[in-house]
Amino acid sequence: MATAQKQRNSLSAVIFPNKISTEQQSLVLVKRLLAISVSCITYLRGIFPEHAYGTRYLDDLCVKILREDKNCPSSGQLVKWMLGCYDALQKRYLRLIVLAVYTNQEDPQTITECYQFKFKYTDRGPEMDFKSKQQGDNSSITCADTKKASILLLRKIYVLMQNLGPLPDDVCLTMKLFYYDEVTPPDYQPPGFKEGDCEEMVFEGEPIYLNVGEVPTPFHMLKVKMTTEKDRMEHVDGAILKQSDLVTPLKAQQLEEGQNQKMDGGVEKGKAQFAPERPKEMQKRPSLGAGKPVYNLEFSSSQDFVPKRRRFSEPKEQF
Repeated sequence: MATAQKQRNSLSAVIFPNKISTEQQSLVLVKRLLAISVSCITYLRGIFPEHAYGTRYLDDLCVKILREDKNCPSSGQLVKWMLGCYDALQKRYLRLIVLAVYTNQEDPQTITECYQFKFKYTDRGPEMDFKSKQQGDNSSITCADTKKASILLLRKIYVLMQNLGPLPDDVCLTMKLFYYDEVTPPDYQPPGFKEGDCEEMVFEGEPIYLNVGEVPTPFHMLKVKMTTEKDRMEHVDGAILKQSDLVTPLKAQQLEEGQNQKMDGGVEKGKAQFAPERPKEMQKRPSLGAGKPVYNLEFSSSQDFVPKRRRFSEPKEQF
């Protein structure tokens, strides 16, 4: 009976086609993977109540899917934000989603945890950086590669979230969307979003930056990163987190990425190498609240050698 229930609720056949031969197939996969990732994060971090989620399965992995619930209006708000993300993703404008957790309803710019979802687009598709046993050259990405990377990403999200220290009580969510400005119309705003007026965020506490994972398809690349307070990581041991998962924030990556990547119609080329230590550019500010240090977090584009203001969007309605 339980096996039959799993088969009815299985997502594997829905998400992963036998072959990803068109950009539309890849887009659908990336949208669904984004939805599952956001759902798993918010579920395991206790953002919404249990009844705001449905249960599905990816092979033997049980995942929770956020849904609109009349008894939980805030879950419906996040679902609407995701629809705006899909619009920008489909148009190939979206570069970065920042999903942030904050504690003071009057100050959504001071955050205590955030998740970054970065997107790259290509007409030919990236190549997996490994040598096949059967082939001497790099192998093109297959659906099996994408499925393996997707399951690995979701498993890591689950294990990491389950081992993190708890968030404060009564937290709120906000979201910022950043674009490939070279191809995004200056007046474009996704449904449910408006032009943002404060790009910078402030992190309260000692931040630590983590590479969660990445998923390639023949047409897209999704990378997931997380910033959380260092104290919440005390129960995350080396079996869960490798040293190479520690990364620098976007502000420090700017010059390094810029030296390795060029933009052409929203397509990023090249690969940057990130150092594990926190950079000198991370600016410490006077403490807030209960004596915690605060740091500036900047999500400026890695496309520029010289920092400049980038267009971004924020929700029309906050929680």
